[in-house]
Amino acid sequence: MKKFDKERLLLGLAAPLLAIVAAFLVTAVVLLATGKEPFSAFGIMFDYGVKSDSQVYILNKATTYYLAGLAVAVGFRMNLFNIGVDGQYRLAAFFAAAVGGALTLPGFLQIPLIILTAMIVGAMWAGIAGVLKVTRGVSEVVSTIMLNMIATAIIGYLLQQGRLGHLDSAGTKVATKPLPESAHFFSFTTQPDADPIWGFIVIAAIAGVAYWFILSRTRFGFDLRTVGASESAADASGVNVKKMVITSMLISGLVAGLIGMPTLLNDSYEYGGDFPTGIGFTGIAIALLGRNHPVGIALGALLWGFLERGTGKLEFEGYDKEIVGVIQGVIVLCVVIAYEVVRRYGLKRQQRQVGAKLAAQAANNSEKQEVSA
Repeated sequence: MKKFDKERLLLGLAAPLLAIVAAFLVTAVVLLATGKEPFSAFGIMFDYGVKSDSQVYILNKATTYYLAGLAVAVGFRMNLFNIGVDGQYRLAAFFAAAVGGALTLPGFLQIPLIILTAMIVGAMWAGIAGVLKVTRGVSEVVSTIMLNMIATAIIGYLLQQGRLGHLDSAGTKVATKPLPESAHFFSFTTQPDADPIWGFIVIAAIAGVAYWFILSRTRFGFDLRTVGASESAADASGVNVKKMVITSMLISGLVAGLIGMPTLLNDSYEYGGDFPTGIGFTGIAIALLGRNHPVGIALGALLWGFLERGTGKLEFEGYDKEIVGVIQGVIVLCVVIAYEVVRRYGLKRQQRQVGAKLAAQAANNSEKQEVSA
């Protein structure tokens, strides 16, 4: 392996290792400040997190989180901050559930129709922010935040009895009409009487491969990364920046539409008031953890699922429930800081190496001139 490749590998490993050590130390200090023993807490988290039922839980959670991370990462690679993923996936899941509950078709038609509905709704809702940005100069941060609120209002208005909501037989819950049996996605049964692994994990994996291929192996992906690095340079090279902004937002929303599908098609089979919320904001943290790379995002999603599962056990052991958010926040901050520290160190090291080579070359040329003279 070349020296340059070794240095890149070492620097790539240094960042996550530094982040893990820093997060461990900071979290230990926080636990000590609350009067708790940190090593005992970490032991509880690990022992509970590696149980077979916990592994199934983590994989199922990671499936949803991975899709959220991909949706955010598409925008990040374009230098767009799509905070509206949360509203996009909830609105997409709501209309997909409404369409799926209103129809009864064979599974090979019903399931693709539900997924396609979610993707279209998510793309259209994200596309509004893209159009506002290129036509009116509205920051995508502002527009997506407002669109989140509007999405919540639309769902609240339509999810009522007599509209798209239906009261259950117990008369205690309003939700969309339950999906028929034909709309239930397949799952993997690991053990009898145990929760299965959601089959939508396969779709999430396919989405990750498609994300990698499009961004790394296509002209569109190159143009997208170019615009993200420098809009002026991309415009000078002939790239239609406005078109790329809208297209990127559409793709981000399209992926966001998939976020609610694992829960809808593998678990709840309806959209009600208890449908998961806030996953879009979790996707921002996971995209940051994974550095917008599909493999890194997958590891970040698994880590997030593990933390949720492991720290959930801490509540029953007398630890404060807020420690979950503290640990997650500390990890995100440590990862961001560690990657920036390593990046700056690597940049300075390259600058020193280039300077040394230029100095050596200048000295060599001076010696040649003296010999020739």
